[in-house]
Amino acid sequence: MWSGRNPELFFAPGRVNLIGEHTDYNGGYVFPCSLSLGTYAAVRKRGDGKLRFYSMNFPDKGIVSAEVDRLNYSETDDWANYPKGVIEIFRREGFSINEGLDILYYGNIPNGAGLSSSASIELVTAVLLKDLYGFPVDMLKMIRIAQKAENDFIGVNCGIMDQFAVGLGKKDHALLLDCETLDYEKVPVALGTYQLIIANTNKRRGLADSKYNERRSQCEEALKDLQKELDINNLADIDKETFASYSYLIQDPVQEKRARHVIHESDRTKEAAAKLKDGDLRGFGEMMNRSHISLRDDYEVTGKELDALVEAAWENGALGARMTGAGFGGCTINIVERAHKDEFLSEVKRKYKEETGLDAEFYPVEIGDGAKKIEEVAP
Repeated sequence: MWSGRNPELFFAPGRVNLIGEHTDYNGGYVFPCSLSLGTYAAVRKRGDGKLRFYSMNFPDKGIVSAEVDRLNYSETDDWANYPKGVIEIFRREGFSINEGLDILYYGNIPNGAGLSSSASIELVTAVLLKDLYGFPVDMLKMIRIAQKAENDFIGVNCGIMDQFAVGLGKKDHALLLDCETLDYEKVPVALGTYQLIIANTNKRRGLADSKYNERRSQCEEALKDLQKELDINNLADIDKETFASYSYLIQDPVQEKRARHVIHESDRTKEAAAKLKDGDLRGFGEMMNRSHISLRDDYEVTGKELDALVEAAWENGALGARMTGAGFGGCTINIVERAHKDEFLSEVKRKYKEETGLDAEFYPVEIGDGAKKIEEVAP
């Protein structure tokens, strides 16, 4: 695909949410961080109007081609719809992209791990377009473009958390993000002798989409009941003390449980960030544990596999462990002492296999920077 001069190189990370689950679409707080894993892209301009995309992760798909002035979603284009969508949204927003591009992608985010490879592809594409054409856009604008590509071009009704964490992440920091106002704070994550380990249940997440829509609907109904006496736009507009005084307004006990999780989780996320600021890593881990219990008991989105993986982590010395992502499969995030990492992985893997019959996969990760151009490349 390449000949002649070396192409420009760019990177965008994956992300994991440390705490603050199912709060984003309820106007609450989340606490994601960007990872050292991510998506790399190399690009060069062409002399015609043809776009050519190639992923080293999907060589069987070959080169996906499109015309820059005729970009439409196509199921057969698979992963390439994400960069196509970003280019199209840039064009719809008035940015001039009239010449073709060759873009080569390579990612080291594990497939199916829920670490936001889609947002990573979107943001690496946005950053390379800004650099290539000198577009006057800041990172927040690129984050919004990436989200719009997913919403309007791909047709996925995602919130903004994934793109935000991928775009604005900072090494050894997490983002305390208010999903209603988009106010955010970069909070240092000093792990010391501990490290983050992501564990994949390898459970197919067949229920996730339908249950996600069901939970959103239940939250909307609970909000309507609370609005009979409270002037609020989102569930997370009130704190847990206020909820305790007004929860009687919610007629359906299941909807009350859903609202309780959202409101307590948003408060818990702010409290967890405060623990990190105070250097209380053990207290932060306890907040993670409480988060999982709430997701299990009140929001009911964990399931046998996630619960088994988290409980095995708790039994084997994890400072904190919880499900992360939509639920019903996917991954957990764990804080584990580096010195005991091998023993932890061996025991948790054994226990999880014993409980579920499935093999868990583990990814030790570091907190890295957000999307950027790679200025220097080793020969």
